[in-house]
Amino acid sequence: MKRDLHKHIHGTDESSRVTSLELFFDLVFVFAITQVTALMSHDPTWSGALHGLMVLGLLWFGWTAFAWLGNQAKADEGLLRSGLVIAMAAMFAVGLAIPEAFHDLHGGLAAPLVFVAGFVVGRMVHLGVYFVAAGDDDGLRRQLLRTAVPVGIWAVLLLAGALAGESLRVVLWAVALLVDYVGIFTTSRAGGWRLPAPAHFAERHGLIIIIAIGESIVATGVAGVSAPISWALLTAVLLGLAISVALWWTYFDVVAPVAERVLTRATGQERARLARDSYTYLHFPMVVGIVFLALGMKTVVSYVADTGHHGLGDSLPTVPLVAMYGGVALYLIAHVCFRLRNIHSVNKQRVVVAGLLVVLLPVAAHLPALVAVGVLAALLIGLIAYEAIRFAESRDSIRHAAHD
Repeated sequence: MKRDLHKHIHGTDESSRVTSLELFFDLVFVFAITQVTALMSHDPTWSGALHGLMVLGLLWFGWTAFAWLGNQAKADEGLLRSGLVIAMAAMFAVGLAIPEAFHDLHGGLAAPLVFVAGFVVGRMVHLGVYFVAAGDDDGLRRQLLRTAVPVGIWAVLLLAGALAGESLRVVLWAVALLVDYVGIFTTSRAGGWRLPAPAHFAERHGLIIIIAIGESIVATGVAGVSAPISWALLTAVLLGLAISVALWWTYFDVVAPVAERVLTRATGQERARLARDSYTYLHFPMVVGIVFLALGMKTVVSYVADTGHHGLGDSLPTVPLVAMYGGVALYLIAHVCFRLRNIHSVNKQRVVVAGLLVVLLPVAAHLPALVAVGVLAALLIGLIAYEAIRFAESRDSIRHAAHD
């Protein structure tokens, strides 16, 4: 039976790229990430930020699991196509349940159970299809069996949290995340994963960065659509766009092509470990940073648009401000760690800018919201200008080599 199923699996190779079905699959995550930003903006407190971070953590491993599976076999053919569609449906249910995941509303289905069921179905489908896709690769099948242990504990803890009260739910789900992230890392040290298509894997993660940045642009724009266009509103959204472009630039201008080249040169288990560290783990704080930036920008635009309740001189509340400045700082530090893991050197200017953002937080807390965004945009534009001028020659050679 397993051999019959494996006939419908089509393996990948070095030339494989991201499929259209994988891009379609990502649309569900666009919706889910939008829901996370909305969840935090409706509760702009430390508790709300924690809830958003936990949901992002669950979503990330739900997404990256299929990035690994799509690297093992072509996602738009045979059994993988069916598995991906089922997972899409499950994750769409998760997205719908996000607003009620921590505070269930009266009436209808129990949202925390729907939320958990979607995640569990998605991960079970992933493991089942992956086991078939492994074929006769005993090492990969053993790795999947090892992985099933922390995933099973994770599922039980999620279910227990869904059935528990709201305070205990947060604790149980936090433990579930810890078990998942530590368990997957620990079990992978035995060296059973495979990465036959490095270019596909790098491209897959580059696209999720684009999706996260795109969501931040949408969140910024949507926050101001109900208000008349003014110079202040236009300035706010354009500054938000400038920040988003800066985040895109810092990743895709040089970092992404260099990382893809390093991953392609690596072989065997060295490649799999590099993919795990650089992409599965270090891209998560990048996505978190972008989503938290979206929370801050959405608040800024809301303040500027709602002149009936806020003046242009009003400063941002603490949590959205920390989310905006801290999110960008986290994004830059993740870049530093990404480079350190790939080429074993430190990007000092990004460390400096991240540090400045943290140092400037107390100052920004007393600035008008629009000015605080302007300072953030100026720092990022200054960083890009410095790197483009200071490293012009090496940047040019890297970019041309990437397209040769």
